[in-house]
Amino acid sequence: MSVVQRDRPAALDMRQLLREVRLVPVLTIERLADAVPLARALIAAGLRALEITLRTPVALDAVRAIAREVPDAAVGVGTVLEPADLLRAQGAGARFAFSPGFTSELLIAAEGGGIPFIPGVATAAEIMQARARGYRLLKFFPAEQSGGIAALKAHYGPIPDVSFCPTGGVGAHNMKEYLAQPNVVAVGGSFPAPAADLAAQRWDAIRDHAKELRAQLNPSS
Repeated sequence: MSVVQRDRPAALDMRQLLREVRLVPVLTIERLADAVPLARALIAAGLRALEITLRTPVALDAVRAIAREVPDAAVGVGTVLEPADLLRAQGAGARFAFSPGFTSELLIAAEGGGIPFIPGVATAAEIMQARARGYRLLKFFPAEQSGGIAALKAHYGPIPDVSFCPTGGVGAHNMKEYLAQPNVVAVGGSFPAPAADLAAQRWDAIRDHAKELRAQLNPSS
């Protein structure tokens, strides 16, 4: 099953985007009304690559709303588990897709699609399998539970041409150490939009918190 090509903005250079933003908010949106103001708050903080997890009934509608109403956002999806998820995400306007892992069926579907796909890996064997299919940009997940920074350092020696976006256990306390690794282009996590602020719809607080995180990564910005 391959993903149908649809009219959309020009394809992203995903590696370049991740190098630019350095931090990808991973967003689980429960209320559709939150999607656009949340995206605008994060965009105002300089975080324009937004990963909407496919974990809630409104996730795809949230992608559609952000794609339509927040043109400066590069909105994508996460928690892609099967080829149909890719098809639905692309139809909703997603511009990239992350998966916690991969299957052969999912890789085949992604190869026929029109958006960048970043499969998840946790072991050297999985990295090698994805690399053999042409992938040089991978999601390292769950990062902390899979060895964290020590594992990334170990992988860099024998597999230096593969880069990662670690998520899972990454937060404000360790993001800079992850980003200091030569094989890490960006990190992801829910921490730019704290759950309490999201539940209370405190968009200014989310904007200010995300802006502070962004400033820690780019002191001159």
